Amino acid sequence: MSLSELISNYGYFAIAIGTFFEGETVLVLGGFAAHRGYLELQWVITWAFLGTLFGDQLYYYIGRSQGMEFINRRPHWQARSARVFKLLHQHQILLILGFRFLYGLRTVTPFLIGASGIARLRFTILNLLGAFVWAVAVGILGYVFGQTFELLLDDIKRYELWLFGGLAIVGVLMWWFYRYRKKPPKP
Repeated sequence: MSLSELISNYGYFAIAIGTFFEGETVLVLGGFAAHRGYLELQWVITWAFLGTLFGDQLYYYIGRSQGMEFINRRPHWQARSARVFKLLHQHQILLILGFRFLYGLRTVTPFLIGASGIARLRFTILNLLGAFVWAVAVGILGYVFGQTFELLLDDIKRYELWLFGGLAIVGVLMWWFYRYRKKPPKP
C-alpha cells in the first residue's frame, strides 16, 4: 500500500482518534495531507472537531464523577491541578475556550473542569466553540505549512514521506517528553 493510499484510507480515522487523545501534531499532519491532495481540508477539520469535542466531553464527565477522589489519591497531580483550578477561578470562560492551545494542560484540563463542578451545559457550549476554533485554526495551520513548505522545495514529492515521518516523530517525541519527563521523587 502506498503512502497516498494509506493516508486516503485511514487519514480521517487517524485524525479523529489522534484528536480524541491529544491532537496538535495529528491535525497539523492532516492539514498538510489536505494540502497535498490526499484528504479534504473541510473533512480534516470536521473529524478533528469531533475527535477533540468527544474526547474532552468524556474527560469532563470522568472528572465530574471521579475527579477529586482521583486527584486526592495522586499527589503528583495536585500541583498541576492547583494551577488549573487557579486559572479556572480567574478566567473560567477563557480557559474553557482555550485550554486546547495550552501545551501541557490540554488533556488534564477537561478532567479538572469536570472535577471543579462547572455546569454541564456551560462546559458543553464553551467546549463546542473552543473545539471548533481549535480545529479550524490548527487544521488551516497544517494546510498553510504544506503550502509554505512546497514553496521552499521544488519537488516536494520526493520528500513527503520523510516530512510525514519527521513530523510524526517530532510529535511522538514531544508527547513522550511531556509524558515521561523526570518527575520529582515521591516523599
